[in-house]
Amino acid sequence: MNTFKSFFKDTAVYGLASVLPKVIVIGLVAIHTEVFKTVEFSFMTTWYVYAAFINIILTLGLETSFFRFYTAESDKKMVISTSFTLLLISSLTLLFAGYLFSGSLCDFFGFNDDRYLSLLLWITVLDTLSVIPFAYLRVINKSFRFLIIKLSNVITLAFFTVFFLIILPKYEPATTFLHSLNLIPAGYKPQVLHIFIANLFASFITLVLLLPELGKMTISIDRVLLKKLMHYGIPIMIGGIAYAVNEHLDKLMIPALIDENANGIYAACYKLGVFMTLYITAFRMGAEPFFFNNAHLSDAKEKYSTIMISFVTFGSMTMLLVIVLIDPISHLFIRQHIYLEGLYIVPVILLANLFSGVYANLSVWYKLTDQTRFGMYISIFGGVLTIISLLILIPPFGISGAAYATLFTYLSMAVISWYFGSRYYSIPYDIPKIMLIIGTGAMLSLLSFHFFRGHYLINIIICTSYMIFLYLLLKKEIRQILS
Repeated sequence: MNTFKSFFKDTAVYGLASVLPKVIVIGLVAIHTEVFKTVEFSFMTTWYVYAAFINIILTLGLETSFFRFYTAESDKKMVISTSFTLLLISSLTLLFAGYLFSGSLCDFFGFNDDRYLSLLLWITVLDTLSVIPFAYLRVINKSFRFLIIKLSNVITLAFFTVFFLIILPKYEPATTFLHSLNLIPAGYKPQVLHIFIANLFASFITLVLLLPELGKMTISIDRVLLKKLMHYGIPIMIGGIAYAVNEHLDKLMIPALIDENANGIYAACYKLGVFMTLYITAFRMGAEPFFFNNAHLSDAKEKYSTIMISFVTFGSMTMLLVIVLIDPISHLFIRQHIYLEGLYIVPVILLANLFSGVYANLSVWYKLTDQTRFGMYISIFGGVLTIISLLILIPPFGISGAAYATLFTYLSMAVISWYFGSRYYSIPYDIPKIMLIIGTGAMLSLLSFHFFRGHYLINIIICTSYMIFLYLLLKKEIRQILS
């Protein structure tokens, strides 16, 4: 059971390092929805969607490749140097191409101010250069340093966000002083641009804090290792692009098929589904190294099966708790009433994100067998399915159609991954038990949201009943984990 103890320890430590920053970012949503109108919130969302796509392309799937070959190769310094050099080349290429074709790119992204493009370029480059140093900290178990730097990033972001959006508009002497230095214009008014400037400061501070790790990374490439890294990583990158289509394309299509206001409402309410994403992120941070480090054990597959049961159990409980507390949570993080009009998408998004996590756990089979092309194929299928589903469901059903398209896609991807995994790397997942846990949690969540919303006594009974049901269903697994 020491391996399980190690797994849950890693999940707790690295999950905390990933979840705490995201919790702070969720808190910033309250500021964004208080200061910005739905159209402005929509623009901010689409800008970050573009950043997500660019980051996936720049990183070339090398984070997962780094883990794979750092543990497998004897010359670990060369793994570090080759991986970092590749990302340095991709980053410099982006900067050069970005400024060379700045006019065309501004038209493509719909930017009426080239400052949005400059910020997009520099933020994505700084974040890309941080990938290998962060991966290195994880692989050598420098968890505390990893946590401190991640927190420093988001605290910097939060500080400058509050400064630009809350403090400056209310503190006239500071505004006058900064205007006299030509740092801000006269008649200062908070803009979405200031969010991106705050993000740039945060990314820069992060890279500065990673200088000790960067100092260990020489600029050199081993050609044999390069081929291995690219062969393993490119399918992951392509799969990542397709995954980004699944995750973000709705925020680009809603403005085109409905309008910017609807997209702002959808994007704000979609943020509440991040509670499931937080849980999945925490779980994944411990799971990915665990899968690789324990693949050689004779009972590895049984352990992976137990981990999946644990994942869907806590994930379903997270979904139900968020729905039960949906009103206080939504009023805490969404400040203008107009955004709350889309609250009905939250149960669907939470369930969609849960199946996204199931798919991420199922992906262990193609990562361990070095068949990452299957991840690419499945993600491409999901991307195509997302596009088709959004085109079919958004026109008649509005933003709820986008939510159901997301759910349908992730459910389909999980089923397909399980099917191929059972053929190439069979893991004895207890599928009936998994579906019973998720199905019961989803049913109770919908019951709570649509019929007993705000009736907390009844909701306490619903939650208690579900926990008793889980205990009776999972006595064996619970005793195994607690031991």
